[in-house]
This record gives sequence, structure tokens and C-alpha cells, in this order.
Amino acid sequence: MTLSEENYLKSIYHLQKKYVRGVSTNALAEEMETKASSVTDMVKKLSEKELVNYKKYQGVKLSEKGEHIAIQVIRKHRLWEYFLVEKLQFNWDEVHDIAEQLEHIKSDELIDKLDKFLEFPKRDPHGDPIPDAEGNFVNLEKKILAEFDQGEQGVCVGVKDSSAAFLQYLDRNKIKLGKTISILEKEQFDGSMILQINNKELTISKVAANNIYLKPAKVE
Repeated sequence: MTLSEENYLKSIYHLQKKYVRGVSTNALAEEMETKASSVTDMVKKLSEKELVNYKKYQGVKLSEKGEHIAIQVIRKHRLWEYFLVEKLQFNWDEVHDIAEQLEHIKSDELIDKLDKFLEFPKRDPHGDPIPDAEGNFVNLEKKILAEFDQGEQGVCVGVKDSSAAFLQYLDRNKIKLGKTISILEKEQFDGSMILQINNKELTISKVAANNIYLKPAKVE
């Protein structure tokens, strides 16, 4: 299993959540930032290894074997992100690219010991669930901030956009996991919001609100 093959499996896994019937070649090419012809060649290789199932006009889906490998890559990625932030004091906007390299380490023993050393964390620094060794995820009730109404509140539990630019934007505005956010006003015209965080008011755009996950909480 090559690094490139693992990256394709991981990308297909994520895209399947959006394209339930199957991931198109064009969608996968856009995700991988490559040509459709390159994707077609890789899908053929993965199909020959029985890691994906491909149907013309329907797209590609992971086989059971392919899904298992994808989830293990995701597990390694998120464990390494957690390690880098919690143990090496990296910022949460610095760890993605490093974890992209570390996720391809083959040793299952190392990853299991890393998991134990970290005391089996359930979420990475961005709020994404970390699967266990059997590939099981712990689901968390969450909703996009933009879907909340005026007068409601919730606790920040994750981000949809984990790019360095967006995470740095959140840092500048003191929005972190675990923070309680109250929606003071919601503008009907453009979906912007006035929030209250730590007794301070903050105005954010609809774009930002569409990339923050909250767990609903009772208004005190």
C-alpha cells in the first residue's frame, strides 16, 4: 500500500459522506488536486486490489477492506494531531501538514501505544472524532452555528474548515473548543451574527458561522 493509495482511500471516505451513491472522478480529482485521467488510473489500481467498487455513471465507493484502511489512516492522523498539540505544544493551525506525513507510518504497535500514552482521546484538536483500534467512532451531538437562532446558545465542539487561515481567524477572535457561544442577533439579510463569548460581543459572517460546530446548550 503506497502513500498515494492511502491518500486516495482517505479522500474517498470523506467524499462518500457527501456523495452517498458514489464519488465521481471529477469530484475526486478536485479533492486530490490532480487530473481526472490520473484519478481514473488510480481507481483502476484500487479496484484491482479490491479496495474500491466502481460503477460507470455512479462513481467509486470504498469496499469493506478499503474503508478499514481509510479509517486507520484517519485514526493515525488525528492521534498525531492530538499528540502534537497536547504534548509538543504546537498550535492547532500548525499540525495538519505534519500529521499528513506521520499518518503513513505502518507500525500498528506504535499507534496503539501512542493511543494508550495519550489515554485514548476521543477527539482531535479540531473536534473531529478519533476512531478506536476497531474503527469505531464516538458520535457527538453538534450543529452548524449558522443554523442556530437568535437567543440560543451552544458550546463550540469543532470546526468544518480546518485550514490554517480559518483556525488563525478563530484564535484572533478567541473562539476555541469548549467555549460557550450565545447568539445575540442574527441578520436576516446576510446571515451574519452578533455573538457573545466571555462576556464580549463579536460579529461574524455567515461564511464563518457555516464552519463552526456547536453542541446545543440551555440558555441560563
